[in-house]
Amino acid sequence: MKVLVTGVSGKIGRLVAARLLADDHTVIGIDRRPWPDAPEGVEMFETDIRKRKAEDVFRTRRPDAVIHMATVTHIRKSSGDRFRINLGGTRAVFEYAHRYGVERAIFVGRHTYYGAAPDSPLYHTEDEPPLGLESFPELADLVAADLYAGSALWRFPDITTSVLRVCYTLGPERHGTLAGFLRNRRVPRVLGFDPLFQFMHEFDVARAVATALNASLRGVYNVNGPAPLPLSVIIRRAGRQDLPIPEALLAAAMGRFGIAELPRGAIDHIKYPVVTDGAAFREATSFTHEHDEYETIEAYKSALRRGFP
Repeated sequence: MKVLVTGVSGKIGRLVAARLLADDHTVIGIDRRPWPDAPEGVEMFETDIRKRKAEDVFRTRRPDAVIHMATVTHIRKSSGDRFRINLGGTRAVFEYAHRYGVERAIFVGRHTYYGAAPDSPLYHTEDEPPLGLESFPELADLVAADLYAGSALWRFPDITTSVLRVCYTLGPERHGTLAGFLRNRRVPRVLGFDPLFQFMHEFDVARAVATALNASLRGVYNVNGPAPLPLSVIIRRAGRQDLPIPEALLAAAMGRFGIAELPRGAIDHIKYPVVTDGAAFREATSFTHEHDEYETIEAYKSALRRGFP
């Protein structure tokens, strides 16, 4: 199968491309970032997904499937840029896919779609609405992109579309929100709170995306791996210093004293758990994770030792 991957130059995008090649697919990559040492079998196009050059890739290469991973999670990116990239890029991908006869589409989203709130359920199922946007507006563009991708299920019935809400990633690539949060030696927690955190190995994420493609899934699916762990356990297992701080002082301490900088809205995400029910994805694909929670943390910890003080 000829598969186009947007955001292919990112850490997880490269892993997905490698997995697709191992499954004997042909891979076409689109990314604004270069990938000069892309493996044989990956045809690279360095462009913005919203530009005419990207549409020309769809028109001339006629992929059978598209995996859309080119969404931005960087909180420091200006909100206007994030919204244009995340929602505008997602809209462009599905319009190109419909226009040029793509048969399958996968949108790789985040489980943080559900939001963190004191009254949210412990386990989120796929039919639940997003919560907490009033306190964390930085998530609005990712939620909008997820909802737009979900609307493709009825707007473009000719495309077999799946929306994957993937939990936090962790592993040797040190990629993603949780990996960034654990990067500093001192990792803050809100005093009196120790939420469960759900994560999976980066290699398992790539396997899950390839599995969804091969299974030709249609619908919205939560994707997760091993059992979640309390944040304090993850911090200590990663070799970081667990630093409980009263909430009133935490916002002032962010970005200082060796503590990671987070927007105020993100504080709820280290107070309340965002844990998903991944039973539907496992039943539809027979997917099982290969790396357990402690092995995954150890892979991340080893990579930190090699790359960071």
